[in-house]
Amino acid sequence: MSNEEQRRGLMLALSSPSGAGKSTLAKMLITRDTAMTLSVSATTRAPRAEEKDGREYHFMTRADFEAMASRGEFLEWAMVFDNFYGTPRKPVEDALSAGRDVLFDVDWQGARALRAAAPEDVVGVFILPPSREELEMRLRKRAADAEDVIQKRMARSANEISHWTEYDYVLVNRDVETTYARLAAILAAERLKAHRQTQLAAFAAGLAKG
Repeated sequence: MSNEEQRRGLMLALSSPSGAGKSTLAKMLITRDTAMTLSVSATTRAPRAEEKDGREYHFMTRADFEAMASRGEFLEWAMVFDNFYGTPRKPVEDALSAGRDVLFDVDWQGARALRAAAPEDVVGVFILPPSREELEMRLRKRAADAEDVIQKRMARSANEISHWTEYDYVLVNRDVETTYARLAAILAAERLKAHRQTQLAAFAAGLAKG
């Protein structure tokens, strides 16, 4: 990477109602985009059998979590169902400084908290389904949830969708490859924004001197 191409990374906050395709797009980004890394949250809940510390979450005791929170070592944190969840600040800031982008697979509350913590670094993208009928069909096709859980997800989706105006970009996910291409185009443009080009001022000054 030449001096004029050096940049600060960005924080991509990707949100959607359950079933709209957020997790699929996140996996595609991590697989296909070498500049993108997935943020790993910290939590005080116990790991499940298939989970590995440092992969799905950083698992820690409540005392350690509260100590980190008191020292301001989380970008954002919250209590959910009697357990703490938070985003460790240092790994994210290290990645951004090194020119790597960090992906956050979050709901609207998480995206709002990230934007409050780092407004210049966050790019928010909201994924919408093409219709409510399609959203319900996708939830049923996954065959991962009981009927009552599907109905709860559908009921909650209306509130989640109502927050689409808080995002920088909104994509309707009719076809996942088309949506991914549009998401990649958003990233390409955001990476070139002037305030992220860390060497641009010196490069432009050199050009102006002739």
